Amino acid sequence: MIKELHEKLLAGKITSEKLTQNYFSKIKKKDEKISAFLTLTEDLAMAQAKKTDEKIKKGEEIGILEGIPGAVKDVICMKGVRTTAASKILDNYIAPYDATVIQKLKASGAVFLGKTNCDEFAMGSSTEKSAYAITKNPADLQRVPGGSSGGSAAAVAGDEAVWALGSDTGGSIRQPASFCGVVGLKPTYGRVSRYGLLSMASSFDQIGPIAKNIEDAAIILSEIAGQDKRDATSARSAGKRYEKYLEGSIQGLKIGFIKEHFENLNKKVKNSMENVLKKYARLGAEIKEINLPHIRYSLPVYYIVMPCEVSSNLARFDGMKYGMRIFDQQDSDLEKINPEERKLREIYLDSRRYGLGEEVKKRIMLGTYALSSGYYEAYYLRAQKVRELIKRDFEKIFASSQKGVDLILAPTTPTPAFKIGEKNANPIEMYLEDIFTVTANVIGIPAISLPADPVDWEGKKLPVGFQLMGKWFNEEGILRAAYAYEKSS
Repeated sequence: MIKELHEKLLAGKITSEKLTQNYFSKIKKKDEKISAFLTLTEDLAMAQAKKTDEKIKKGEEIGILEGIPGAVKDVICMKGVRTTAASKILDNYIAPYDATVIQKLKASGAVFLGKTNCDEFAMGSSTEKSAYAITKNPADLQRVPGGSSGGSAAAVAGDEAVWALGSDTGGSIRQPASFCGVVGLKPTYGRVSRYGLLSMASSFDQIGPIAKNIEDAAIILSEIAGQDKRDATSARSAGKRYEKYLEGSIQGLKIGFIKEHFENLNKKVKNSMENVLKKYARLGAEIKEINLPHIRYSLPVYYIVMPCEVSSNLARFDGMKYGMRIFDQQDSDLEKINPEERKLREIYLDSRRYGLGEEVKKRIMLGTYALSSGYYEAYYLRAQKVRELIKRDFEKIFASSQKGVDLILAPTTPTPAFKIGEKNANPIEMYLEDIFTVTANVIGIPAISLPADPVDWEGKKLPVGFQLMGKWFNEEGILRAAYAYEKSS
């Protein structure tokens, strides 16, 4: 879609200003029901679009993303724009700087329509945990769009944006992409700078694209990838055009699947996944059953280490430097402390008490407990050791020429999108939504979710996705295999 719009801009069939106005019209018409956006940046977008049109009139060359409207998850800082992470504690926060990905996209000439809704501080799998609104799935407004990047996925699926940025800590790009029937790519940890991303769990977080097709996801990745001196974990990878690696045969490509992933699936989802494997076999890929002994520990490892990092990262939101500050002397239990210290403690406690939501508080408490004296070695340290074992399993399976594979195929989610409110009473059920996605974050490999055959589910045809996971920094491989499947569908 991006390439097609780019060609229309060059041919004078459309202008960026009209294209951008058209998307704002769609947002104003549809978003009252979907609630994909938290903030619209109409003035900025129109100025960006106008600049593109002026360049075209002058006969100047424009980039492939120039003048194309997209959206940004509201955990990514954009200078001069309200950035809330869908939390009341940042309700009045105006970012004073651009995240590196925003700087790169601005340099490419992309148009920003606004900031999209998400679970508060990216903690959730349904976008029901936002402090502002519950985003609905465009495929069925009674269902969730997934999370935490549900607003970005819903904006693309609902045709309210051509592309969007999300962040993926345990599946937060891929899971909503699966639920909404679009493409979501989590790059290798370090492929994209995290500078300017409001941190949730720093050793898991990664920014990536959500788009309508594989080529669009590759184009966005090309624009945002690269090393950044402000992010010590970022790797040298700028300048590569991933969309140029899509074509080519996948004959002989070894694709592995884990039998246990398929055995416990709902029958309809299982059939859809088996059809994916059959299609890859027809395309010439070699399908192999593989065994990764420690992969079953991915979810428990994630839900120990992630809250520990949340506890550390969110300590900065204390009502002092930025965001909400609340002082309510009557609602404190600190009378025995001297007045000056009491005043400071009240600001800390009340700002976090009223500014943070229940899910965020829960994860902070879990993480603080796991890091506390007497429990650090039993929980956090042990989880990190198991994390290393999981990584070694993948290193072996990717390195072996005989028994190994090039890519691993798995379901993205156990089921299609569930109904709003359906899993709120049981947090374990909600956390299990991440069972297939967290592994890629635990060990930092790239993974992409793309639509499989839709399934008949409770009287409706609903999207369901599958994911391809590849070796570290092998985005080209997973994109080529994903593109081959998409092209054959």
